[in-house]
Amino acid sequence: MELTDNELVELAKKNPDIFGKLVEKYQQPLYRYVRRISYFAEDDARDIVQDVFIKIYLSLNIFDADFKFSTWAYQITRNATIDAIRKKQSRPQTLCLEETDVARIMRADDDIQISLETQDDMEKMKKIIDELPYKYREVIILRFLEDKDYEEIMDIIKKPKGTVAALLNRGKKMIKDKFILN
Repeated sequence: MELTDNELVELAKKNPDIFGKLVEKYQQPLYRYVRRISYFAEDDARDIVQDVFIKIYLSLNIFDADFKFSTWAYQITRNATIDAIRKKQSRPQTLCLEETDVARIMRADDDIQISLETQDDMEKMKKIIDELPYKYREVIILRFLEDKDYEEIMDIIKKPKGTVAALLNRGKKMIKDKFILN
């Protein structure tokens, strides 16, 4: 029987070696999240995630078991990424969205199902998502690429459900409208 994240947290408080299981499970998803919501190069994203795990480890005793560990980890990652963005003003031009990420966003919701038939369409859509204002891009990525539900998104970005829904709807509308216009 596999232990839940919250059970692993409780065990990690007493045995630091157990924390490695949480790192193993979340290192890649958090790294991909940092790359998707920021403009950081691979090494910078890895550094952010490493710092996140240090913060998580040092804060295990204040973790509230009423929440999901994954939500807490994503929230800490989001805050660390935003702090890093503020500290480092120069950024590369494009996000780290793969073609598979763009395709997942397009398939994930009836409101934005757009046929991406050519490589040009894929590049155009990647550019549109890249140019979305941060607040819309972030919720689109959390919902459709990180598979977070509304409750988790609310907890990660600290916004009420109505705001999350509005950001998602506006972001999807912007994507669709810009694609049709181009």
